[in-house]
Amino acid sequence: MSVDNRRVDASPSPAAPPPPDPGAAYAPGPARPPGPASRLRRFATPVGILAGVVGAFGYVATFDPNEPGHYPVCPLLGLTGVYCPGCGGLRSAYAFAHGDIGTAFGANAVAVVGYFLFAAVWVLWMVRAGRGKPLRIGLAPVYWWGIGALLLIFSVVRNLPFGSALAP
Repeated sequence: MSVDNRRVDASPSPAAPPPPDPGAAYAPGPARPPGPASRLRRFATPVGILAGVVGAFGYVATFDPNEPGHYPVCPLLGLTGVYCPGCGGLRSAYAFAHGDIGTAFGANAVAVVGYFLFAAVWVLWMVRAGRGKPLRIGLAPVYWWGIGALLLIFSVVRNLPFGSALAP
């Protein structure tokens, strides 16, 4: 009598993968999480934004907005004679670029506050980029409404006789 020493595997053989579905999107495998951004890449956007702002200020510093013909007239001022919150902004930028902060403030006080606010946010952005963190500034809607209200009040006051000091 002989004993059969062949091993019998009771587990089923591995099934062949199903044929690809022609309508399904190709998925190469599990997605890898993005690696840490390089230092140059983290600084690229804030430096690019600053280059654009410096270029804009350079252009305004070169062509004086106080001389007619270089820039168009504000449409609201041209049609109604009413100063908008941005009226005097180019003259403000021209004076600011030439270091005359008092004249810049007199042309458009909100714009000068905006220049300093931009500088503060830009420095914060660079610090956070250096640490590898994104810049996240989330303002609640009440703050946006407050900013809008301040701009509206500024616009109304600069068009009234007692607020003529705020007019460009």
